[in-house]
Amino acid sequence: MTKSYQFSYVYHLVDERNLQSIQANGLLSAAQLLERAGLAEWIYHHRDKNIELPNGVVIRDQRPMPPTALARCLAPGLTPRDWYALLNRRIFFWIDLKRLDRQRQACTTPQYIMTLDAKNLLTRYASHASVTPINTGNARRAPARRGLESFVPYDLWLNSGWASEAEALGTKPRLLSHKPVELTITDTVPDIFDFVLGLRRFEPGELLAMP
Repeated sequence: MTKSYQFSYVYHLVDERNLQSIQANGLLSAAQLLERAGLAEWIYHHRDKNIELPNGVVIRDQRPMPPTALARCLAPGLTPRDWYALLNRRIFFWIDLKRLDRQRQACTTPQYIMTLDAKNLLTRYASHASVTPINTGNARRAPARRGLESFVPYDLWLNSGWASEAEALGTKPRLLSHKPVELTITDTVPDIFDFVLGLRRFEPGELLAMP
């Protein structure tokens, strides 16, 4: 199958307080950061505010997906605890720069926008990569149904689009032209700077010129 939509770049938002850790250890999922800090129990819980770990690393809040709202849009058999754990095991990259900037504008501390070479990243990490058709971290404003199959393995998506998601969730199949919203890679990308094309610092409220 020839995809009607491809992406050349992906973006990751980095809190300035985390940059030194990323330079030393690469990108780590929230679960790995929590486990290293001896706070593994937080993997299953909702974060209504940022968490600062003993080493100074900050893990972002999950305010857009409180448990009550999240429970209403999960596939049968899944609980909010399951969903938080699933997301915490993944590193998230935005595919659309406008979506990333909306997240950045909600931040009250300096942030870096990391621009990455998607082709080279996926060449090395395709077996650990998935794409999603929705913002999996937002359960407000008439959220889409979501489940394990919302994370479509990248190679499967290349071959059959969103068919596996629709079949598993019992939803209407999405068009092949439906753009992925997120790219995720499980657990860690230790060599993240091999793929970085740009790293730009932004103060809170600073405007981003869109291409």
